[in-house]
Amino acid sequence: MKKLYFFLTVVASLIVWRNAIAQNIIKPGETWPDDKGNHIQAHGGGIIQLGKYYYWYGEQRRQGLDTNYRYVSCYRSKDLVNWKFMGDALQLSDPEQLGRRWVLERPKVYYNRNTKTYVMYFHLDDAKYKLARVGVATSKKPQGPFTYVKSFRPLERESRDIGQFIDDDGTAYLVFESRPTKGFFIAKLSDDYLSVEKEVCLVNAPLEGGAIIHYNGLYYAIGSELTGWRPNPNRYATATSLAGPWSEFKDIAPPATNTYSSQSTMMLKVTGSKTTTVIFMADQWRPKTQWDSRYLWMPLEIGDGKLVLPQPQPWQLNIKTGEAGVVNSPAE
Repeated sequence: MKKLYFFLTVVASLIVWRNAIAQNIIKPGETWPDDKGNHIQAHGGGIIQLGKYYYWYGEQRRQGLDTNYRYVSCYRSKDLVNWKFMGDALQLSDPEQLGRRWVLERPKVYYNRNTKTYVMYFHLDDAKYKLARVGVATSKKPQGPFTYVKSFRPLERESRDIGQFIDDDGTAYLVFESRPTKGFFIAKLSDDYLSVEKEVCLVNAPLEGGAIIHYNGLYYAIGSELTGWRPNPNRYATATSLAGPWSEFKDIAPPATNTYSSQSTMMLKVTGSKTTTVIFMADQWRPKTQWDSRYLWMPLEIGDGKLVLPQPQPWQLNIKTGEAGVVNSPAE
C-alpha cells in the first residue's frame, strides 16, 4: 500500500511539474487554457498594460451564449502566458435596432488617465455589413461592466475592422478599414477618447486587420487582404511618421503559408531590462466552430525597416528582461 501511495505521489508530482513547465510556454495554434482550464475566448482582441498587469479583451465566443447578446471577455496576466478570466466585460443587446445576426467585432480598450475611464471601441454592424460604424462603451473598472454610450462613423467614413495604437508618448489612435477609400485610416482620439479628433493618415492600401507599432524610430504597419474569414498573406510597410509617407507593402511571411493560416489583430511591444520584443498577435479563425478559433502569437524579427514573422513554434517570454526564445528549436 505504501509503495502504491509513493508511486501515485510521484506521478502526481510529475503531472504538476509538467503543467508548471507548460504554463511558461506559448504554443501558437494550440488551445490556450485560462486559470479555470477553459480555452481563452478573446478573439479579434487587444491588450493594454496597467502597472504590473496586462488586460486582454476580445470577442467572447464560448458555446451556449444567449444569441440575443454580444459579449466581450476580459483576461488578466502578469506574464502574457498565464491568464485569469475576469468575466464578460461587456454584455450587450442590440443597441441600434440592427436586427438578427447583428455584429460586434474586434473590441479594443483604452485607459484614459485624465478621466480615469476605460473606453472600449468595437466594430458595430448589421448582418449585411452596411452600417459600418464603431461602437463605444465605458467603464470605471478594467474588467467592466462596460456601458454602451453611442455609435458613429469615424471621420464620417465607413468603418469595419478596427485596430488600436498607443504611441510611446501615450497618444491614442484608432485604426480602421474603410472599404470605399480602398485603404485604412489612422485617426487620433479626442482628449476624452469618446470620439475621433482628426485624421492623421490614410494608408493607401486595401487592407484590414490593421496593426501598428513604433520600434527604434520607425513605425511599422501590418494589414490583411480583404478575404473575410479566409487567411491570406499579411503585409507590412514602414514610415518615419504616422502621417507617412508609407513604404511599399511587403510580405511578412512566405505567401504560400497565408501568414500561417492567421490574420493580424495587434502588435504588442514588451520592453524589458535587456531588450525589447515585439509580439505578432493574430487569430486563426474557425468560422463554423468559432469557440475553437486559435491564436498565433510569435515574436517578430524586426528592425532597420524589415519585419519577418518566423515559422510558428513553441516559445518562451521573460517579461522582466524582454527576452524571447523558441523552445526546442531545430537549430539547437
